[in-house]
Amino acid sequence: MKIKTGKELTETLIMGIFIAGTVTVAAPLFAALAIPKIIQYSKKVLENKNNKRDYYNVFSRLKSAGLIKTANRNGQIYISLTKEGKKKAGKYQINDLEIKKSKKWDKKWRIMIFDISDKQKIKREALRGKIKELGLFQLQKSVWIYPYNFEKEIKLLRSFFGLTSEEIQIIIADNIENDSKAKMFFNPK
Repeated sequence: MKIKTGKELTETLIMGIFIAGTVTVAAPLFAALAIPKIIQYSKKVLENKNNKRDYYNVFSRLKSAGLIKTANRNGQIYISLTKEGKKKAGKYQINDLEIKKSKKWDKKWRIMIFDISDKQKIKREALRGKIKELGLFQLQKSVWIYPYNFEKEIKLLRSFFGLTSEEIQIIIADNIENDSKAKMFFNPK
């Protein structure tokens, strides 16, 4: 079994945990990303013995690689990400990150502003690249807008880059003066 994306790693890890037995996952945000997939795939995986073995193998490799750790407390097995596992999980979350567009625009602009010091220039440039990749519109040098809710995604970026709410702020506005270029860019419905 070859893992190609962060989403597949998450699904594989959670399925490995699921197949390994009753456990409590100590990383709720990480686990929450894959729980819907557990429901979708569990019957199929459990029926196929080859898949079951693959998931056990991946689980073992993740543990051997130091990405996850297990603990037995009062007969309950707890599985959590190690520091290195959290880094990799965060990287995969960021690589797979996308902002979902609503079917109908609520006529509000989501504005992200950032002020990141020159000491953190690498983080600032990496953030700017990811913002462009997500499809935000650059209104000014450190001011980016989007017509749909992006709060969850921007907070994930903030956390991933280790920035504060003073360094990256989210504003919701009913109106932006001279927004015609942005409206042409997004063509919100």
